[in-house]
Amino acid sequence: MPVAALSACVRSTLAVGAALSALLLTPPAMAQAAVASPVETVAAPTGSGPGLWVVRDEDSTLYLFGTIHALKPETPWGTARVDKAFASADEYWFEIADLNDQSGVAPLVQAKGISPDRPLSGLLTAEEFADLDAVARTVGATAAQLDPLRPWLASLQLALASIQKAGYVAANGGDQVLHARAAATGKPIRGFETMPQQIGFIADMSEDAQLAMLRSGLKEFDQAGAVLDRMVSAWSAGDVEVLDALIGQEMKAESPELYATFFTRRNEDWADQIQVLLAGSGTAFISVGAGHLAGQDSVQQKLAERGIRAVRVVD
Repeated sequence: MPVAALSACVRSTLAVGAALSALLLTPPAMAQAAVASPVETVAAPTGSGPGLWVVRDEDSTLYLFGTIHALKPETPWGTARVDKAFASADEYWFEIADLNDQSGVAPLVQAKGISPDRPLSGLLTAEEFADLDAVARTVGATAAQLDPLRPWLASLQLALASIQKAGYVAANGGDQVLHARAAATGKPIRGFETMPQQIGFIADMSEDAQLAMLRSGLKEFDQAGAVLDRMVSAWSAGDVEVLDALIGQEMKAESPELYATFFTRRNEDWADQIQVLLAGSGTAFISVGAGHLAGQDSVQQKLAERGIRAVRVVD
């Protein structure tokens, strides 16, 4: 569950590794972020491609598109439908406006991510700590190195390691590709959140929710590649029901607090911002993690609760 959710929904995972490497002796494999150049063109997938929705009023057109934040190189997901909507936009919206701006991340990680007085070894069972060590050693680290971390930060580190081990690369992520394209147009780029805000949402969860996240990550580490492959397959085929089952519903069953932190509260806030945007005029292309556009607590549903209808684009 955390691997799928973090890959599809929270881009800050990819920045935490780089920030933590400046504070601890983190192995390079666990500290890499987006270092490669984004791909310029994307092959078309088999079938209809990822879902695209549109919201309209008399003088506004807002497109909603879900991405996966890390993908294997040359994963096919491009469609003429998305390209046309993207080209028509006057401005672009992402979860974070500047994907490479990590200012403020390192101090936040230092303040809320490290607590030697409450180590993981005192929060996990002996068996769980041994599992943590086994997982850490597969990427050149040890549980002793992770021991001072808060559970949320250790969980993000494991998620990042499992994503990279499975061959998924941040530079190939949908938002990274689209952000590069948006920057090339010279049009305005906006963000719903900042990187420190995203990390803060996770860091401020209760310790119980953080531990649930870490334990789930330990349990799923070896299956991360298969889980991610299923998720990307569903996303590239536009199957939001499967996406919701893989990302949202499993998380909701395991930890309602984690689900509310990742999805419900953020989707409500984004719906408020989209409502304000709709009150203006012009065309915007909005790109967020795919999990936010699937399920009963999706951005589309939050908009519907505000009397705003999002319609799926089918051609």
